[in-house]
Amino acid sequence: MLYGITAAATALLLTALLAAALRAPALRLRLVERRRQRDVPLSGGVAVVLVTGLVVGAGQWLGVGPPADGTRGVLVAAGAVALLGLAGDVWRLRRRVLAAGTAVAAACVVPYGETGVVGTGLLAVAWVVVVVLAFRGLDHADGLAGTVGVVMAFGAAACAAVEVMDGIAGLMSVLAAALTGFLLHNWHPARVALGGCGSMSAGFVIAVGAVYARAGSGVVESAGVLLALTALPAADAVLVLVVRRLGGRGLLRGGPDHLAHRLRRLGLTAPGVSLLLGIGALSGMLVGVLAHAGHLGAGTLWWVVGGVLVVVFALSRVPVYGAPRSVSSQVEGPLRVRSG
Repeated sequence: MLYGITAAATALLLTALLAAALRAPALRLRLVERRRQRDVPLSGGVAVVLVTGLVVGAGQWLGVGPPADGTRGVLVAAGAVALLGLAGDVWRLRRRVLAAGTAVAAACVVPYGETGVVGTGLLAVAWVVVVVLAFRGLDHADGLAGTVGVVMAFGAAACAAVEVMDGIAGLMSVLAAALTGFLLHNWHPARVALGGCGSMSAGFVIAVGAVYARAGSGVVESAGVLLALTALPAADAVLVLVVRRLGGRGLLRGGPDHLAHRLRRLGLTAPGVSLLLGIGALSGMLVGVLAHAGHLGAGTLWWVVGGVLVVVFALSRVPVYGAPRSVSSQVEGPLRVRSG
């Protein structure tokens, strides 16, 4: 207990300090996310990745942390995904390249002993890839990815704790603390951003941690729990893909058509959007954790599915294309121009 509190506090403080320290070098190197009004350095993602690995690794090296429980392999794979995301930030890699690289990393750490190689194991790899890309898609508004990431990480930590997987639970807790330290600089108006480096690695760690916690359980119920834990990124991804498909737009073409963009069109402020969507993520996460622990029946998970569909349908009615330039600039102020 004392180690967990100390590790989380250390991760929060170090991430806040490192994100601020790396801000100027990122600006000089032009490692930035270009927004309408200003360039935002991507030092936050690098800070989250480095601090999470450092704190967890130091705890295991000093012998004060919980048993590894596969966390070393997850950290190595997450580091590879972070480098892939960083390359995407610098060279604007295609999403298919990012997806392929993430799939390889996920295939190296999925617990095949519990899932099997064919069938469930491959589904787990595919699910990790989907979560990583969906979470990366949230990193387009001030405070959004960090807020949702903290909620999801705590959910995965709780599920791992139920299974007495202390190493995975500790890793998730440290990641949640690091994302909280990042949020100190990412809340509106954002001074740093995650970028592909931070968003992809964080999404990868959370997704793999949830897979570890559910490994060996029923496929259908596990799918429901995993969906509940990641309900907000799932809703955002489904909304974007369905609307673009029905509108005849390219599925991989960026645009201001995510959940956050549509809520801003309805008049919400940037902090209000992050808080509202964070509450939505928290609601799904609580259902997922309680169902995983056996306190809620599997049928309750259908309410999460229904909630996602309701949100997708309701916000799909909000017009986001073809608005006059003056209106668009007023609404999208703190949101990024390039949206995945």
